[in-house]
Amino acid sequence: MNSARDVLTPDALAMLHAIEKAGSFAAAARVLGVVPSALTYRVRQIEDALDVLLFNRSSRQAKLTAAGVELLREGERLLADIDAIANRVKRVATGWESQFTIAVDGIIDRTTVMELCESFLALNAPTRLKLRDETLTGTLAALTSGQADLALGIPGILSEGGASLGIHSQSLGTMKFVFAMAPNHPLANAPEPLTDALIRQHRAVAVADSVQSGTGMTIGLLPGQDVFTVSNMDRKIDAQLRGMGVGFVPELMAQPWITTGRLVTREVERPRRESNVSYAWRIPDGSEGERGGRALQWWLQQLKSTATRSALLVNPRTLNPTHNV
Repeated sequence: MNSARDVLTPDALAMLHAIEKAGSFAAAARVLGVVPSALTYRVRQIEDALDVLLFNRSSRQAKLTAAGVELLREGERLLADIDAIANRVKRVATGWESQFTIAVDGIIDRTTVMELCESFLALNAPTRLKLRDETLTGTLAALTSGQADLALGIPGILSEGGASLGIHSQSLGTMKFVFAMAPNHPLANAPEPLTDALIRQHRAVAVADSVQSGTGMTIGLLPGQDVFTVSNMDRKIDAQLRGMGVGFVPELMAQPWITTGRLVTREVERPRRESNVSYAWRIPDGSEGERGGRALQWWLQQLKSTATRSALLVNPRTLNPTHNV
C-alpha cells in the first residue's frame, strides 16, 4: 500500500483540483487528456493511502467531502509554497544568501538598525533577515559560532588573527561612558571624585553577558559590590533612573536624562571609561571569493558611511528628552 507521501505529489494535487473545478471525473478527464478510469484509479490510490473519501460518489457530480475540501485547501498552499521555493532557489543562485542573521549588541541604536533593515527589505531580495539581541562577548560569540553573519557592537578591536578564521572587523567608533545615578541617590551629592571604597557600598546595575558558555564579561564592577543584573542597556538605564543602583552608561545614550536632570553624573577616581566598538562579519566556508553573498555586501556597503556608523552608536534623533526607556 502506498503511503501518503507516495501519492500526495504536486501532479496528484493538481489532478484533484482539476476534478473539483470540472465538476465530474469525465469532464476532468477530457481537460487532462486521459480516460476517466485512470482518474478514478489515481483518486482511489490517494483515498486508500489517507484512509478517507475525498469525493461523494452518490451523484454523477464530483462533490468534495469535508476531507476533500481540506486536502485541496492545504494542497493549494503546498503548491504555492513549492512555486515560492523554486523562485527563491533561482534567485539565491544569483548570489543572495537564503538567510542573513545580524547579532546586535545592546549599546547599538535600535532605531538606526531598524531603518537599515527597512531599506534592505525594500530591495525585495530573496534573503530572510533575522536579528539577534546580544550583549558583550555574546555578540562576537554569535558570529564565531556561526549563528550570525554580521555582528554590530563588539567591544574592542579584533586581533588580526580573526581573519584566518573567516572573521573580519572594522571600527564603528569610540563610545564614552559616564558614571551616573538618580538625583536622589546617596552618591549624587557625595564629594568628588568618588572612591572605589565609597562606590562599593552601593548597589551596581550591570548588563548580563549573553554568551552561552564560560563566565562572560563584566565591566565596571568592584569586588564584593552588590549587583542588580539586567538583560540590556535600556533596562540598566531604567534601573538607574529609578535609583535602584549606579554604574557606567554610554554618555550619548544617557544624555536625554542628564539634560533633564533625571540622571546626574559624578567623577570617579578611576580613569574615565572609553571603549572602542567594532562591527565584524563572517565569510562562510565555500563562499566564492572573500566578499561573501550579496546581502553581506549590501550591509558592508552601508557601514562604509561615517554617518551610519555614528548613528549606530547613537542616533542624533533619539537624543530627545521625551524619549522613553
